[in-house]
Amino acid sequence: MSFMVSTDRMLAFAAMSFLLIVIPGPSVLFVIGRALAQGRRAALTTVAGNTVGAYMLIVAVALGIGAVVERSVLVFTVLKLVGAAYLVFLGVKAWRERGSLQPTFTGVGVAQGGLRTFWEGFAVGVTNPKTIVFFAAVLPQFVDRSQGHVAVQMLLLGLVFNIIAVASDMAWGMVAATARDWFARSPQRLSLVGGIGGLAMIGLGVTVAATGRKD
Repeated sequence: MSFMVSTDRMLAFAAMSFLLIVIPGPSVLFVIGRALAQGRRAALTTVAGNTVGAYMLIVAVALGIGAVVERSVLVFTVLKLVGAAYLVFLGVKAWRERGSLQPTFTGVGVAQGGLRTFWEGFAVGVTNPKTIVFFAAVLPQFVDRSQGHVAVQMLLLGLVFNIIAVASDMAWGMVAATARDWFARSPQRLSLVGGIGGLAMIGLGVTVAATGRKD
């Protein structure tokens, strides 16, 4: 098909995506925080939401909205601060609820709904500054405009990015959830790790808010 991305471009984009993904950013650290605070299922649900959120960014870039975000300092800043504030909010919430993790883990309490966890992951994925910049500034560079169907090429490249991201995020989540299982044998340990997960999200939110643009 004429609009398919060449193998060379696909591999080059996959390599660059891998380098970006393996360096823990907001999405990875959020998944780890969720895994430590709520366990394996919450981590995987967060990954799913995060992935959908990230792909919405790809769709936005393919439709031309990404260029607006990249060129507008105001739009970029607003998105960044919204994402940062949301991370801090979730981190504070996890910290406050750290003492009630044992009943949830053992099935006695009421766990947070999967749909809510999914949408929280989605919110983090769609407001991730690192991903916004990557998709807006880097993704278009791998499109062969002479082949036409630019939007379709971007969507295909974005799919490659998401496949790599899902594999990486799930691996991080599983490792963190496994470590949590050890902590869960003791209410004190579980409370500690829940608090750490909350503090990590708060710290992440502050870091995201302080992240500037290389303009």
